[in-house]
Amino acid sequence: MMDHAHDLGAVREATDRLLGEVGKWDEAALAEPSRLPGWSRGHVLAHLSRNADALGNVLRGLPMYASSETRDADIASGATRSPAEQLADLRESADGFQAVAAEPADWSRTVTLRNGVTDSASRVPFRRLIELEIHHVDLDVGYELEDLPAGFTEREIVFLTDRFTGHPDVPATRVTAEDGRTWTTGGGAEGPAVSVRGTAADLLGWLAGRRDGSALTVTGGPLPALPPL
Repeated sequence: MMDHAHDLGAVREATDRLLGEVGKWDEAALAEPSRLPGWSRGHVLAHLSRNADALGNVLRGLPMYASSETRDADIASGATRSPAEQLADLRESADGFQAVAAEPADWSRTVTLRNGVTDSASRVPFRRLIELEIHHVDLDVGYELEDLPAGFTEREIVFLTDRFTGHPDVPATRVTAEDGRTWTTGGGAEGPAVSVRGTAADLLGWLAGRRDGSALTVTGGPLPALPPL
């Protein structure tokens, strides 16, 4: 069961880590490429600010974004701002999300996200945490998957293996961490045919599309190709 209050605290901590990093940057650092194809670090930060606004909209029962075109345009236009502007926007949008989340609400209600995806309101803070933690890694500033809080890494592996469960393009797969924790994902009526084993960080990197899986040990077939998130 999701603990939205706990996750909101984790969101504050992840936000503070990110703000501390961005506060060191000059314009040259901001313009450097991120690990996301075609996006600078400025693009990633603009996305994170608008995502905070968007998830606040979700909690209010509003459309997450006015449109996909508007979302993309806001990211593009925000990418070239100065470090001071990026920092202020990150802080203000994060505060705005926390303010919406602090309003009295039924956290068991169903909310609608982008592309018609629905979820429990109680999972929205964790979704925000995912954005903050994974995109912090995407910024390519020395914060790696291995640096993520262990509890977050395990929950994100659960989140992603659940997401791919039953997917017709993903073969039935057993995912095992080096400490023996095991998850299953993919489709097929029979038991898992492919076994994937590795560190929690490498497993998360593969599931989240951040690593190619070359560090993983795969038996029973080739490493499954996962659909984009």
